[in-house]
Amino acid sequence: MFSRSLYKVLEKHLGKPQITVIVGMRRVGKSTALKHLFNSIKHTNKLYIDLEKIEWRNLFFTPSYDDIKTALELEGIDFENPCVIALDEIQLVPIITSIIKYYYDTYKIKFLVTGSSSFYLKNRFTESLAGRKRIFEMFPLNFEEYLNFRQHSNPSINKHKNKLIKEPVYRKYKDAYEDYLQYGGYPEVVLAENKEDKLSYLSDVINSYISLDILLLSDFEASHDLYRLLQLLSNRIGSKVDVSKISSRLGLDRRKVTDYIELLEYTYIIHLIRPYSKSKDVEISKARKLYFADTGLIHAFNPNCPTGAVFENKICNQLISSGHTVNYYQKKSGQEIDFILNESTAIEVKETPTLSDYKKLKRRAESLGMAEYYLVGRYWGQGFGEYRWGGVE
Repeated sequence: MFSRSLYKVLEKHLGKPQITVIVGMRRVGKSTALKHLFNSIKHTNKLYIDLEKIEWRNLFFTPSYDDIKTALELEGIDFENPCVIALDEIQLVPIITSIIKYYYDTYKIKFLVTGSSSFYLKNRFTESLAGRKRIFEMFPLNFEEYLNFRQHSNPSINKHKNKLIKEPVYRKYKDAYEDYLQYGGYPEVVLAENKEDKLSYLSDVINSYISLDILLLSDFEASHDLYRLLQLLSNRIGSKVDVSKISSRLGLDRRKVTDYIELLEYTYIIHLIRPYSKSKDVEISKARKLYFADTGLIHAFNPNCPTGAVFENKICNQLISSGHTVNYYQKKSGQEIDFILNESTAIEVKETPTLSDYKKLKRRAESLGMAEYYLVGRYWGQGFGEYRWGGVE
């Protein structure tokens, strides 16, 4: 089994009574992480439940807590002693939060749970289990994890984070990073050995998302419309979301497009980045910029997406998965900065950065009172090296 950087954090939380909640997009590795935690428990008073199986979902729709307890006892759980129950994909049973709360408060149960809907797990789940849980977000593989999965030797790559580009590092890992940019960080895709298999896995991710998650998490039945929307959005990477234009282009009701986009964000398919402003009212009211949560999805929907947009999207993914707050900045004149990190650092993304790009970023960052700023580049630049390489960003 390949280790993920999140595993160490999850393992530390395993000994705490709080509910361990792992959230993230479909097929990103949540179930594997859950099984890793479950298998690391030494005692046998434990039970793993896959809620994609209808027989388990039906159990939790039983109105009687006592009947549920009896069913779990028949599966080997001893409620008289501390036990562990792992629940995979809990968003498939919306009423389960009250059940978890009851058993958490009544018995000595450590719950380990996963889910694919941030709306459900961060809102409804948060409200009903305040103080009883900790949420961990799982993203597609970062580049270091990608190298490990591909069994590349990378003992020193982390030493180059937050440092200016170095040609030996770039030359050693550039081909791997290009593959990572194009096909993304889904574990199954990364492990695939050829282009055809990678594209097949990405297609399967999309189809299972639309046929399973969408039907189970919403009342949307027009999967064709959703697919067309995703195709359209893949042509608008790094652009502001204009619902009116999108609805007109697709011939769909504006409200429905808004609901679709909201669902795509809540189920981790896209990220919507708010503008940076010292006024929170302005930040909330202005249009958000769109990025896909994995660049492999972009390739699956739009193989001809401009390479600069894909690179910018990947940097956005890398920043978000590292736990940073990410915004963008744009003046009324149109001047902009790609990303504002943690409201204190300005970042501009260029495939091949230049001295002119650096000076322009410096001026714009200083106009915002930001002393920290840097360029992120994709390629090795001849004669200019004042930037960080995307592979170690």
